[in-house]
Amino acid sequence: MLAGSNARILRYIVVASITLMLFYLFNSHHDTLPRPVPAPDQARAGSQPNPQNVAAVDRNVDSTQKPIPVDRDRQDAESSKPPASPSMKDAPSSMLDGTDPGPRANATFVTLARNADVWDIARSIRQVEDRFNRRFNYDWVFLNDKPFDENFRNITSALVSGTARFGQIPIEHWSVPDWIDEDKAKKVREDMKERRIIYGDSTSYRHMCRFESGFFFQHPIMQNYDFYWRVEPSIELFCDIPRDPFRFMKENAKKYSFTISLLEYVDTIPTLWDSTRKFMENYPQHVATDNSMEFLSDDGGQTYSMCHFWSNFEIGSLEWMRSDAYVDFFNSLDQDGGFFYERWGDAPVHSIAAGILLNKTELHFFDEIAYFHMPFTHCPNDAQSRIDLKCHCNPKDNFDWSRYSCTARYFEMMGLQKPDGVD
Repeated sequence: MLAGSNARILRYIVVASITLMLFYLFNSHHDTLPRPVPAPDQARAGSQPNPQNVAAVDRNVDSTQKPIPVDRDRQDAESSKPPASPSMKDAPSSMLDGTDPGPRANATFVTLARNADVWDIARSIRQVEDRFNRRFNYDWVFLNDKPFDENFRNITSALVSGTARFGQIPIEHWSVPDWIDEDKAKKVREDMKERRIIYGDSTSYRHMCRFESGFFFQHPIMQNYDFYWRVEPSIELFCDIPRDPFRFMKENAKKYSFTISLLEYVDTIPTLWDSTRKFMENYPQHVATDNSMEFLSDDGGQTYSMCHFWSNFEIGSLEWMRSDAYVDFFNSLDQDGGFFYERWGDAPVHSIAAGILLNKTELHFFDEIAYFHMPFTHCPNDAQSRIDLKCHCNPKDNFDWSRYSCTARYFEMMGLQKPDGVD
C-alpha cells in the first residue's frame, strides 16, 4: 500500500515539473516576438510624447542636457519659406509646445521703466513670456533716464527668455531743449494743474512723451534691431499668440500696428494739427499717396478727428522710424514746442505720422492679440478664435465698439467687415 502511494506521488511530481517547463518555454519564446507599433492616432491618445515637441527640445540640447546656443542667422538661412498663411489666426495649438523652430525677425521688445517699476514690469514680462516669447526668445531692451540698479537687472534678466539689454537715456533726450521758453512752459503746467488735466503739471511726463515720439529708436542699443514691440508695466495679455507678430509684420510689409484706438483729450493737443498741416505743406514729398486721412480727419484734413492708436501697445518698423520722413516730421513738431507749451502725447504723434507718412496697407490691426492696459481692454471679436487661442477675456469688456473708440472708423477706412450687431 505504501509503495503504491509513493509511486502515485512521484508521477504527480514528474507531470507537474514537465508542465511548468513547457509553460516557461512557451512564455519565453512569446516575449521575444516583436510587438505591434501603435498607429499615430493611438500614440496621440496614449502617453507617447509628441514627436514635434521632442524635436523642438532635442535640437538645442546636447546629451548632457546643457543648452546649446541657437544660431538664429543659420535658422534664417535654412528656413526662408514664408508660413502657409499670413493670418496669425490659423496657427495650430501644437505650436504652443516647445520652442518654435521657424526663423526669427530682427526684433526686440522695448520698455521705458524706472527702477521703482520693477514688480509692475515683472508682471508684464511674465504675461508676454507665457503667452508668446517663451517659444520665440526675442531680446528685451530696457531704457531709463537713470542707471538701472542691480535689483532691476537681476529680476528682469531672470524673467526674459531672450537677452535683456539695459540702456540709459542721454540727457539731451530727457531735458528741455534750448529753444523752449521755460517760463512760458511753467505757466502752461500751472494752468493745466488748475484745470485738472491729467499729467498737465508734470515735466517728467512731457520728457517721456517727447522721448517716445522722437528718440527711443535713436538709442544705440535700438540700432541693432529692425522691429520693436512696446511693452509697459502692468499690462495683461489674455490670449495665446501662436504665430510671430514680428515675422507677420516683416513678411506682409507692415510698418505700424495696434490693438486699441481712441479719441485724444482735446485740451492736451490744441495746436498739434496746425503743426501737422504746416509739415505737410513744407514736406509734400513725405506724404503717402494712399494715406489714412479718412481716419485722421472728417473734412479732408482741415481739422483733426482726435482719433489715435494707443501707443502703450504698438509693434512697428524701426527702419520707418529712422527714415527721413519720420525724423523730419518729429523735428518739425519738436521745433514748434508743443511737447512743453501744451502736452502732446506720443500716441497722437505716432498715429498722425503713420496716418500721413504710410500707405493704408502698411498699417495693421492685431485683433487676435487680446490686451489690457488700464482702463481699456481689447478682446478678440470671434468666439471661436477666443477658444482656439485659450483666451480668458470677457468679450463684454471689449472697448473696440464703444463711443470713444476709433476702431469702427479704422474698419470703415480699410473696408473691413464689422462684427454682427455693430453699426
